[in-house]
Amino acid sequence: MNRGIRATVGILAIGIAVAAACSKKDKPVEHMTMGEFVEAQDSFPHIRYFDTDKVSINDRCAVRKVKLNPKMPPVYVNGEPVGFC
Repeated sequence: MNRGIRATVGILAIGIAVAAACSKKDKPVEHMTMGEFVEAQDSFPHIRYFDTDKVSINDRCAVRKVKLNPKMPPVYVNGEPVGFC
């Protein structure tokens, strides 16, 4: 085999391997619950986060002013969790 054919076969083999690796279907990401509502009957309950067992300092989303989402991880400000929607 001459060099040109070997190079073409090599590039083709690498292309097939890359295509096969990229075509795998990953499972959809399942969202983990980061916390639970402290008093679920409230219209805007605080969230107790499982990782630190601390309660969020806010009771509603700072952006949209709606109920907090227990699937969203908090941001810790001075060691206290701030929840998001």
